[in-house]
Amino acid sequence: MRMLQIGLIATLVGLAAAPSTAHHGWGSYDSSKALTLTGKIAESTYQNPHGTLKLEAPGKMWTVILAPPSRMELRGLPPAMLAPGKQATVVGYAHRSETAELRAERVTIDGKTVELR
Repeated sequence: MRMLQIGLIATLVGLAAAPSTAHHGWGSYDSSKALTLTGKIAESTYQNPHGTLKLEAPGKMWTVILAPPSRMELRGLPPAMLAPGKQATVVGYAHRSETAELRAERVTIDGKTVELR
């Protein structure tokens, strides 16, 4: 019985820690200079803790970190606007060590600009 309790506690601690390790702080991004990317959406996610885009910009495939889904929805960026194949312009900040990652501040799709932060 005691081994079962220890196993259960270890499992619960592991599950509780998993979401916190998946999310990263914004200090990892260079907010001293904004970067503007324009390209085609290759794929997107609309899930917590934040959405993402794979943006095919000239010469590079970028991972774009978006806002949480609730914020995107409230500000007028529903999942349908992030459909693969759509053209998007993203303004944000590059990650300091991940050379193809950008934290988005603003997204423009179909002539509509949405502030994410």
